[in-house]
Parts: sequence; structure tokens; C-alpha cells
Amino acid sequence: QVQLVESGGGLVQAVGSLRLACAASGIGISMNAMGWYRQAPRKQRELVAAFSIGCSTDYADSVKGRFTISIDTAKNTGYLRMNSLKPEDTAVYYCNVGLYYRDTRTTRFAWGQGTQVTVSS
Repeated sequence: QVQLVESGGGLVQAVGSLRLACAASGIGISMNAMGWYRQAPRKQRELVAAFSIGCSTDYADSVKGRFTISIDTAKNTGYLRMNSLKPEDTAVYYCNVGLYYRDTRTTRFAWGQGTQVTVSS
């Protein structure tokens, strides 16, 4: 059974930094893709960053140059490093990971539970 756990959210002052983590645990899986999304109150969920192993990385214009997405394949953990945070970055952040199942040779996507990021001015 696969478990996906997000961590790293919290309260930070503007221009501060946070690193979100999304860890997958389970037998016979490998993380090969990741997307970070966020949803602010009364707004739609939006894609912040996306990364696939062997492919290019994409960022929303609003976070380019400030956020960095990465995957540590040895740990089956993905990260979103957020620098120079702004109050408008306040939202619940969700990871969406692609997990390769070695027994069936298929990739399935799963959502994390979400973590709150609050940036004070």
C-alpha cells in the first residue's frame, strides 16, 4: 500500500523561505514525476511547478525565479523550495506525484493531503 505524506508548510514572513516535501512510501514504486499545486481561499487550484525525470521543468510565471521543484529518487521524495515568499503565495499546497509501479510497469498519479503556507506581510 502506498502512502503519500506532505510536510514543510507553516507561517513565514514575506521574503522568507520554506521547503515543502512530499514523501512516497511503499514497496516496488519509484517517483518519476511531480507537480505542486496551490489553492487560495475562493480561488481555483492552480499549477505552480511540474517536473518529470528526463523532461523539462515548468513553473507558473508568478513563481519563476523564486521556486524550485526537485525529486530525490533515492528517497522517493519530491520538494518545492520557495524563496522570496510573498503574501500572495498564501495557499494550501498540494503535491501530485507520478509513481511507477515495477510489478505492472505502469505509472499512476496520487495526491498529497495538502499543507498550509501562510506568508505574512
